Amino acid sequence: MPEGGPGRVPEARRPAEEMSPQPSTSVAGAAPAPASSFFSRPAGTALAQPPAAARTAPAADSGPRTAPAADPGPRTTPAAEPAAGPGVAAGPSAATSPAAAAAPTARVSEQPSPDALLIQRTMAEVGPVADKVTSYFYALLFLRHPDLRMLFPASMDTQRDRLLKALLTAAENLDNTEVLVSYLKNLGRGHRKYGTEPEHYPAVGEALIGSLSRYASSIWDEETEAAWVRTYTTISQIMIDAASEDEQRAPAWWFGEVVAHDLRTPEIAVITVRPDQPYPFLAGQYASLETPWWPRVWRHYSFASAPRADGLLTFHVKAVPAGWVSNALVHRARPGDTVRLGPPAGNMTVDHGRDSGLLCLGGGTGIAPIKALVEDVAEHGHRRPVEVFYGARSDHDLYDIDTMLQLQQTHPWLSVRPVIDRLDQHGQLPDAVREFGPWDAYDAYLSGPPGMIRNGVQVLRGAGIPANRIRHDSLEELVAAGG
Repeated sequence: MPEGGPGRVPEARRPAEEMSPQPSTSVAGAAPAPASSFFSRPAGTALAQPPAAARTAPAADSGPRTAPAADPGPRTTPAAEPAAGPGVAAGPSAATSPAAAAAPTARVSEQPSPDALLIQRTMAEVGPVADKVTSYFYALLFLRHPDLRMLFPASMDTQRDRLLKALLTAAENLDNTEVLVSYLKNLGRGHRKYGTEPEHYPAVGEALIGSLSRYASSIWDEETEAAWVRTYTTISQIMIDAASEDEQRAPAWWFGEVVAHDLRTPEIAVITVRPDQPYPFLAGQYASLETPWWPRVWRHYSFASAPRADGLLTFHVKAVPAGWVSNALVHRARPGDTVRLGPPAGNMTVDHGRDSGLLCLGGGTGIAPIKALVEDVAEHGHRRPVEVFYGARSDHDLYDIDTMLQLQQTHPWLSVRPVIDRLDQHGQLPDAVREFGPWDAYDAYLSGPPGMIRNGVQVLRGAGIPANRIRHDSLEELVAAGG
C-alpha cells in the first residue's frame, strides 16, 4: 500500500510531545500554521476552535426537534439506496435548511476568501480522478487506522465515496456560512449513531490531506496544505461541538419495535414502529433506520404522520433495486422485529406563525411527509389553504390516494389532485401546477425523486414563489443553490 505521496502528508503516529495544537482560529486569511500539527495531536485532545464567524452564524437549532436537514435523500426514490456511514449526510441528498440554502440572503462572500480559492483550485485538479482519490483515501484511512474499519458497513460497495464527498461538499461551501454550519451540525449529530468520537476526526483529516496531496501534486504546496488544514479543523470542530450538545439532550439512537406492516403494493410497505422511549420530531422531518439484517447500514425515511399521542412512528418504504435496507423492510420485516432509529432531521416543516397557504408536491413515496404536513396543519386548527399535487407514474403508484382523499373530505381547506406523470422528467405535474396557480402567496413543499424536485423548483420559481419559501430536503440541489 503506497504511503503519502507528493506534498507533506502529516504523520499520525509521531510522539505526542513533539506536537503542538493547531493554533488557527480563522479560516479565511489566517497565517499559515504547521500543516502537521492538527493531525498529530494525541487522541482525545480538543481540536482548534472554529472561527468566530462559524460559531455565531445563524443556523437551525441543534435540538432533536429542529435538527437541520442534512440529509439528500429521504424525499427521493433513487434507483439504488443512498449509502450511509460515518461522514454521510443522510443519503444521496443530505439536506440542510432549504430556506438557508436557497435564500438569496444566505451569507456568501462576494469574493472568495484566499482559502476558498485554494480549495476550489484543488477540487478542480482532483475532479477528473475522483475515483482514484476516493480509493486512496480509504486505503490510507484503514491502513493507518484499522480500528476505524468497524465504524463502516461490512460491504463498502455503496459506502465508497460518501464520506469523502461529504467532506469535499463542506469544503466547497467554505464561504457560505449558513449552509456550511447547518450542514455540518447535522452531520455531527448524525455521526453519534455510528459511534464516532472526537479522536476519530484527526485520522480522517490525515487521510484527506494524504489523498489530495497525492492527486493534486502539480499544484500542491505548503500554502494549499495549510488552507486545507484550517478548513478541516473548522469542519471537524463544528461537527464535534454539535455532537456534544446533542448528547446532553438525546440518545445516539432509539430502538423501535415493528408493530404493523402493511404491504400496499409489491414494492411499497407502510411500516409502523414503537420507539423504546419518547421520540420527539416535527411533521415533515425524517429519520435514519438500521435493520438487524444489515448492521451499520442506515437509510433515511420520512415520517408519514404528525406526532401522535400514542408515540407510534409510521414510514412509507419502497423497495428499490440493490436497496439492502428498503428490501429488508418491505419484504422481510414483520411485527415484533426490532430496528434502530437515528435522530430526527430536516427543516421541511410548517411555520405556524404564518398565514400563507401551503402548496405541496409529493411524488411516489414522497407523499409521506406531505401527509404529515396536512395532519400538522389540521392539529393546529389554523384554516389555511393547503393544495396537494400527488404525482405518480401510474394509477398503481397512487398507493395512498384513498387516505389523502379521506383527509380532503374531512378538511374543507384541503385540496388533493392526483397527477399521473413521469416524475423524473418535465411532464404533466409541472403543467398541472402552472394551470392551478397563481401561487405567489403560498409556501411550497416538495418531496419525491430528485428530478421531480429539480423541475418543481424551476416551476415554482417561475410562478413567483421566492426561493426562501420553497422547502425540500435534497442536499445536492440545496448546496448548489446556496453555493
